[in-house]
Amino acid sequence: MSTLKSLLDKIVPALLSTWQDVYPILLKALLIVLGALIFWSVFNRVLKKVQKNLQKYEFVRTHVEIFFLIRKAVGYTLVLVCGIYLMDLFRIPILENVFLAVLVMLVAMPVKDFTMLALRYLEDLVAKRTESKVDDIVFDLLNKFAGVIIYVVAGLLALDMIGVNVVPFVAGAGVAGIAVGFAAKDTLSNLIAGVLLIIDRPFEVGDRIEVWSAPKNSATWGDVVDIGLRATKIKTTDNIIIIIPNNQIMTRDIINYTTISEDIRVRILIGVSYKTDLEQARRVILEVAKEPPWVAEKPPPVVVVKAFGESSVDLELRVWIKDARKRIHTISYLTDRVKAAFDKEGIEIPFPQRDIHILNDRNPEEPGKSLAQ
Repeated sequence: MSTLKSLLDKIVPALLSTWQDVYPILLKALLIVLGALIFWSVFNRVLKKVQKNLQKYEFVRTHVEIFFLIRKAVGYTLVLVCGIYLMDLFRIPILENVFLAVLVMLVAMPVKDFTMLALRYLEDLVAKRTESKVDDIVFDLLNKFAGVIIYVVAGLLALDMIGVNVVPFVAGAGVAGIAVGFAAKDTLSNLIAGVLLIIDRPFEVGDRIEVWSAPKNSATWGDVVDIGLRATKIKTTDNIIIIIPNNQIMTRDIINYTTISEDIRVRILIGVSYKTDLEQARRVILEVAKEPPWVAEKPPPVVVVKAFGESSVDLELRVWIKDARKRIHTISYLTDRVKAAFDKEGIEIPFPQRDIHILNDRNPEEPGKSLAQ
């Protein structure tokens, strides 16, 4: 009994001494948690009232999720503050590092949500109010890759906080990136060219451009229907979709008929005989050029003498049209009407002719002897 009594005499004072040291710490921790809960409750009530009062604004009605994100962000901030204080109170470095790492990954979620919300707002504010289609492509790319970038950065920060050296991971990712780059250099070339197309904007979706890789005996121009990261899709006037890798587009001359406006000038070469009265021919051509309603009155059509050909005087009709997509139709229409008008006025459209003169005044059997002899 005496042994047990002496043992209790040693243990009880030690426990009381330990409790006296731990009690203030536990009390502080309890007060911190209780204060955080009270603050969270008051904050939710205030936020609900603010949301109710702001319902009269259209932005608030169409972006209700912003209050959810605010609530989540404040909640994570509250946990961060309380957690840091508690970790400092109990002085456990390992748990503090793990807590911060987990919190970084949790904070990445509202950051990603806020980023996506901001992108959607900017898309509604900018992209959908402009005629350019390239803005839509840029925002589509940002929506796809913004979340991935945020989570990757958060993961690297979390690993660094728990003591993991992230330098080998970054270096390994760099080496792997180089290896993948060599293995998929054509694909990466197309991706880089696609980004440059979006930035440089030599054409936009809806523009009519020249197509150099069209099939033989098919239309050589068409409308841009899609600008992707790897390739661009062009719909020709024969209703054929041609998919051209972006790196090929960046190395070629791009002929864009509609980048500035829909108005373009059309040139039509017309040949007349040397006996033709050029003033009469010019008058007839200009009368025909004024017939189509899509031909612009200003600047007016003009006819110039282009050159003296082998068998004709080459005139050139120059007209401005209001729709670049009517270029081929304009050439066909005016050429047909000019031919009919020339026939009616008796103006000759020449064709190549050759006069062959045969000179044979010597006897082939007796070289040097004239047939007349």
